[in-house]
Amino acid sequence: MSNEVIERVRAAARSSEALSGAGEGGVLALLSGGADSVCLLHVLAGLLGPDRVQALHVEHGLRAAAREDERFCHELCRDLGVDLHVERVRIPPDGNLEARAREARYAAAERVRASAALDLIATGHTASDQVETILYRLVSSPGRRALLAMEPRRGLLVRPLLGVWREETQAYCRAAGLGWREDESNEDRRLARGLIRHEVLPLLRRLNVAADRNIVATGAELRDEALVLDRLVEEALRRTGAGGAPPAVDLGRLRAEPPPVRRLVLRRLAEAAAGSPLALSPGAAREIERLAERGGSGAVDLGGGLSATVEYGLVRFGRAGDEAPPAAARLPVPGRCRFGVWEVVAAAGDGDRGLGSVDDPVLDADRLGTELTVRAWRDGDRMQPLGLDGTKTLQDLFSDRKVPRSVRRALPVVEAGGEIAWVAGVAVSERFRVGPATRATVRLRARRA
Repeated sequence: MSNEVIERVRAAARSSEALSGAGEGGVLALLSGGADSVCLLHVLAGLLGPDRVQALHVEHGLRAAAREDERFCHELCRDLGVDLHVERVRIPPDGNLEARAREARYAAAERVRASAALDLIATGHTASDQVETILYRLVSSPGRRALLAMEPRRGLLVRPLLGVWREETQAYCRAAGLGWREDESNEDRRLARGLIRHEVLPLLRRLNVAADRNIVATGAELRDEALVLDRLVEEALRRTGAGGAPPAVDLGRLRAEPPPVRRLVLRRLAEAAAGSPLALSPGAAREIERLAERGGSGAVDLGGGLSATVEYGLVRFGRAGDEAPPAAARLPVPGRCRFGVWEVVAAAGDGDRGLGSVDDPVLDADRLGTELTVRAWRDGDRMQPLGLDGTKTLQDLFSDRKVPRSVRRALPVVEAGGEIAWVAGVAVSERFRVGPATRATVRLRARRA
């Protein structure tokens, strides 16, 4: 029985996709001293060799037994022939203590991993942790994502024991002659995980003895299905032209998609602006669409300083202060330059005598000169649009062409000799147009980089 449980746990870790990226640089194992982390370290040392495994013990300063935990980790690593790193962090007493400790722990792990030139960071999360995590997410946040299981691998973070139950890691330690430390906070029912472990799960098991396994199976199934949904969203992003910086989409084009796909596209764009996962509720998505249907402009507050601004049917996601105009750039003729999220190109017209369009104009090369300036719109800017005798302010041109206020400062304004020759997608100057006396032409283009 002893050898059987050891082989079963090692086989589960070996077959996991978590260790597929463990190169010669090795793995950093997080070692708290509990049975799960002790089992993890012993399994990794057996599978990879102790020279390719290092351990990290993070002391949070929260428990009276912390000194004894650290001593135990030193002795274990000495016996296994594994190098041990110890990081001491201090957690502010306010807010979610568990979340703050977790953030500090992972930040310390990444510092040590990078310093030691290791490939991966491994944690001792088990199938039992998977059950508790899914239940906690389900009651603490809405949406399908709450039910998604933890992944065996996410970036450089790997979880080789996700196919193993907590009872099995303890049985492994006993079979291998390994001790472990008990964390008394695991019994604290004032903490979310303790409450789920000791009160919620026992009740669910009374309803069905297979409750744990059913929860894990559901999370794994939904994670597989999420891959299909992600592909649908990617296709919808391409069809609608959504994206860019700031993230935006034309809601008229998005309306052709099914409602769930529309919401997932909006959420993807909101997350791109936020830089982190975000729960965009169906109600918030409907409010954004209703704003567009009414016409005009408006904004939906998404919390955390993030908002969705709707103008002329275009929705843009961003935070206050994101609208700072890009710095001016020099554009050689011929040549190209970067302006914010745009790449602006000036190419030889190759004898083209047409005028092009506001998106792709053809202009007189001699009048443009050999170097242009690409800059942001300034208050008071004026130009003479193609076909007009007089000048108009850019502000009036933006209003006439229904250019959303939120994107006006980010559009490339191309200037030649102090005069505006082109505003990308908006207007071309009459003074630089191709005429009978034109000897050579230049074609201008702007595309999102």
